[in-house]
Amino acid sequence: MTNLKIEDFLKKRTEFIDNVFSNVPSGVGKSGKTRITKEELLEVLANGSKWAVKQGYGKKEDYQKTEDEGCMPEADPTVVSDKAIKRGIPQLGSLGAGNHFLEMQKIHQIFDEKTAKAFGVTDPECLAIMVHCGSRGLGHQIASDYIKEMENKYGHEHLPDRELINAPIQSKLGQNYYKAMSCGANFAFANKQMITHWIRESMNKVFGETEVNQVYDVCHNIAKMEKHTINGEKLTLCIHRKGATRSFGPGRIEIPEVYRDVGQPVIIPGSMATGSYLLVGTKTAEELTFGSTAHGAGRLMSRFAALKKFRGEQVKNDMKKQGIEVKSASWKGLAEEASPVYKDIEEVIKVSHELGIGKRVVKFVPIGVIKG
Repeated sequence: MTNLKIEDFLKKRTEFIDNVFSNVPSGVGKSGKTRITKEELLEVLANGSKWAVKQGYGKKEDYQKTEDEGCMPEADPTVVSDKAIKRGIPQLGSLGAGNHFLEMQKIHQIFDEKTAKAFGVTDPECLAIMVHCGSRGLGHQIASDYIKEMENKYGHEHLPDRELINAPIQSKLGQNYYKAMSCGANFAFANKQMITHWIRESMNKVFGETEVNQVYDVCHNIAKMEKHTINGEKLTLCIHRKGATRSFGPGRIEIPEVYRDVGQPVIIPGSMATGSYLLVGTKTAEELTFGSTAHGAGRLMSRFAALKKFRGEQVKNDMKKQGIEVKSASWKGLAEEASPVYKDIEEVIKVSHELGIGKRVVKFVPIGVIKG
């Protein structure tokens, strides 16, 4: 959240979007603007956001309001391939493409004022900024490497779908993948931290000294070792959240101390022309879904089908009519991410809220979008 009023943002919206677009590299295969060595990248994989803050990208309060404080301690860079490392070195500090975005938003509705205030969302007239990024080519390569190893060791003929390939979590291969995946998560944490720093730079350059305070940084696609109660017994389980995000209720030690009495902030983005939500995690989610809810609107249409149906130029014009300014690295990227490609975010949130696995706190709507 920022302390910049929406009316003041709109006066310089185009200038700000252009500045951020220049300051935060985005697009397919795009390289970051920070040059690091292999040895430095290994430090990133081991230390995540804390490495970034130590290098001057942000402040301690950022990683204190990040899942795992921005660092999965199980990470072991020695089990990450040289190929993955080579892909990661040039991409640290970049937004990427696909469904990754950087979005300027205004508050549309506050459903729970007490929780919103606890999360630092106190002024409905101020600008919010949401970032969705990830582990880029490094994370993709880690997955590809270990999928191949699992196929070689276990085969996939017995599976209904080849993509269900896996390894027992306690096996050496399973443990190595978990450690490598943790490195990918730490890369993503550091990546987001650097982007946040450059957003602050752009805010100060365009609007003068401005406050930009992080609400939360939450993982969307990941596996975690967590304690959950099954039939009255507390067990340590490996929880897979693919297409899901964590939604812990009050009291869990994993939640940042500042939010622990309230519950975990849960961030669920919609399509780039609709809206996004801030929810709060619940005890009900812990009982029903191992502390999980949906991670976004989810695609209804493949990228190939979207390109056949939509044109980027028209998508941009349609968004402009809705009062949304968009800047993208390619027309193709806009077409692939057209709003009708995604499910209705309102239906997704309605299900989460009514089931009690993630309760509505604030709805945001876009007024500026940057896509890769």
